[in-house]
Amino acid sequence: MHIEFLVEEVSAEAALSNLAPAILGPDITFVVHPYNGKPDLLAKLPGRLRGYRSWLPADWRIVVLLDADEGDCLQLKARMEEVARASGLVTRSAADDGQFQVLNRLAVQELEAWFLGDTAALCAAYPRLSPNLGERPKYRNPDAIAGGTWEALERELQRAGYAEGGLAKIATARAVSAHMRPELNRSHSFQVFRNGLLDLIK
Repeated sequence: MHIEFLVEEVSAEAALSNLAPAILGPDITFVVHPYNGKPDLLAKLPGRLRGYRSWLPADWRIVVLLDADEGDCLQLKARMEEVARASGLVTRSAADDGQFQVLNRLAVQELEAWFLGDTAALCAAYPRLSPNLGERPKYRNPDAIAGGTWEALERELQRAGYAEGGLAKIATARAVSAHMRPELNRSHSFQVFRNGLLDLIK
């Protein structure tokens, strides 16, 4: 099986280069296609999915991953589902028989919530961070961190003497994801993403 990932930025590509094989195993091939932000991906998604529909092999699947940011998750997911439906592709949510071609998923609020959901991976990448970071009330539920997850991660890294010039999102994504253990992540949106991928390859 082969999976085409459509993501909104290069940092997600960097993370998935490590996370996809960790979740899917070595026998699933994949390519990650990054876009220039969420508006760019959403604008190009209808045409991209229509293009896939015209030639998609039976053993290929498409995964669309967006940050929820501060928006309405249900509205954004509904928009993604409608784009896929209009292109003639079947999504996981719409599949009656369990067979689907497109998996739409959201990182809540942002990809960095997934990194904050794995304190051990953060500390492996940035050893001066507190190993108790995930036990602090603010970080127990990574998807509910107020004020933005990348900003929160930047602040913690700066307190520990890293990211002095600001959060290097791509380098951070690559470094942290290399140490993540997907099955242990505390982010609910990450686990929904992981479970969807596992369903995809059944």
